[in-house]
Amino acid sequence: MEPDATAREACPRHRLDPLGGSPHAQNARWLTEGPTLRVLMPGDVPGAMVLGHAALKQFLASPDVSKDPANFAEYQQGRVPEGWPLSGFTLPRSMLTADGAEHRRLRSVIGNTFTRSRIKALRPVVEALVERLLEELAQAAQASPDGVVDLRARFAMPLPLEVICELLGIPAAARARLHEIASLLINTDVEPALVIAASQEMIAILSAIVAERTRQPRQDLLSEMIARTDDPALLSVEELTATLRSLFIAGHETTMGLVMNAVRALCAHREALEAVRQGKASWPAVVEETLRWDDPVSYFPMRYPTKDMDIAGHCVEAGTAVLAGYSAAGRDPAAYGPDADRFDVTREEPVELLAFGYGPHYCPGAPLARLEAEIALARLFERFPELDVAVSEAELEYSHTFVGNVVVALPVRLGVDRG
Repeated sequence: MEPDATAREACPRHRLDPLGGSPHAQNARWLTEGPTLRVLMPGDVPGAMVLGHAALKQFLASPDVSKDPANFAEYQQGRVPEGWPLSGFTLPRSMLTADGAEHRRLRSVIGNTFTRSRIKALRPVVEALVERLLEELAQAAQASPDGVVDLRARFAMPLPLEVICELLGIPAAARARLHEIASLLINTDVEPALVIAASQEMIAILSAIVAERTRQPRQDLLSEMIARTDDPALLSVEELTATLRSLFIAGHETTMGLVMNAVRALCAHREALEAVRQGKASWPAVVEETLRWDDPVSYFPMRYPTKDMDIAGHCVEAGTAVLAGYSAAGRDPAAYGPDADRFDVTREEPVELLAFGYGPHYCPGAPLARLEAEIALARLFERFPELDVAVSEAELEYSHTFVGNVVVALPVRLGVDRG
């Protein structure tokens, strides 16, 4: 039975730590309270989170759930502060914040970019880039006094950054600064003035790129999208810029985290690495298990029920801002059994992975992220079979965000270089 308003208000709200950090111990505690949770986000904006695997799958697929901020009650009532850290995920008009026919219209602008055949065609490009980065990584380690090199800065970040920028058509000169801005915008511990300034700077940079590419089209996705702006029914310039922003951020930040989280997992579980080397597991299995066990996304904003919903016996009210608890769903014992906390690359449970979402908003870039991670991990450990993290897990610093689950640097020693 649905609890009345008094009972709902009596339920405590858990304040989300804007500093983020590893989500797993917290998720385990929260899951004992149930598959949904009432939370307080930055700025004391109330919301909810769906944590359980089955509950999250149900929620993501429901036709009564919207991504459109027109259904975000607190925002529509003027109670979300300007410069809110989560505004970049919720307010720009793009395929990430639209529903139904509007969502299909905006998503159609990426056309067949992420089809299986297009992704397969990118394999040689990714392989060549990985080889170049591995060579540069080896040179950096040789130049380092203690042989330690930051895998994030030298490998995990530039790989997906260059791939998505080449695919989109973002000039090399703009990439480093756009990455810096993106890293700031996904933080949940940032001053409002910085959020506003960073958002404005990113839009200015991307608008200039769009203007230049409008004058001189090339063979890239951006030029294809620009061609569609001739028909306002397909795409406006503002929507194009917002879509470009979303594709850029999502297209490299999460893949970067996936590669780093997989390296950390394999270094901490050498038996898993040995299983791959003995043919008992595959690199795709390593990627899938990393996505389940240590998802680079912790709690992703934002969806809004369009009517009061019952989720596994818990009422989530219409207009509530709801975070998708992907990191919690991946270790939900109800879905993955009593050993859900164990990293196991030979795991065979036929449970659908939710790391890339579910339903109409399933991530279109999932095949590309998987391809990049599989190639990167295979070649990294082939060339440097003794690679190991140079510091303890306790010494790793996490990015200040509860949206992402990623460390700011990953110091490693490469060991033997097999060339």
